Amino acid sequence: MGKPHFPLPVNLIVGMLSRYQDLFEEAEERLQGEFGPIDLRSEVLPFDFTDYYEEEMGKDILRKFLSFERLIDPGSIASIKLLTNTMEEDFRKVKASVGRPLNLDPGYIGGSKLVLATTKDYSHRVYLGEGIHAEVTLRFTRGSFEPMPWTYPDYRTENYLSFFSQVRSSYLEKLKRQPIGAVMENRSRGN
Repeated sequence: MGKPHFPLPVNLIVGMLSRYQDLFEEAEERLQGEFGPIDLRSEVLPFDFTDYYEEEMGKDILRKFLSFERLIDPGSIASIKLLTNTMEEDFRKVKASVGRPLNLDPGYIGGSKLVLATTKDYSHRVYLGEGIHAEVTLRFTRGSFEPMPWTYPDYRTENYLSFFSQVRSSYLEKLKRQPIGAVMENRSRGN
């Protein structure tokens, strides 16, 4: 019989989509208030891989990723997704003329994978609770991130993969220097 054990803490990331670049800055402030300092930011990239979001977000959508300095318990990703959904709703109220002015997609990077949280179920997703599912979007093998059959087209691009590799390298350094006990202590308190 195997004994349960807690996983290592992971590196929180948040992907942002919006037509309004100024909302990225506002969202960064709110996210830092919740999750602490941002240690890496991707460049702002055009999001032209699909028209899936066009009806609710409009045209000329931009993408930006954030990585957070403080490591998190991977079990907290469902509550983080619920919090970012609430933030999205707050931004919707501010820009009421747009159906969805900002999309926030939290996930995490560990040593072997990139995981995204979602409200949508599918055959490759696992239910976490509170209406939230998760999927392994990329796996790290043979020295680089590799897509899964279901990985979104944008997550397969060199720009994204390069940023995620940067985050992973930073994450491995954090594991060496950040007190893992603090993350474990927060876990035992339910944070």
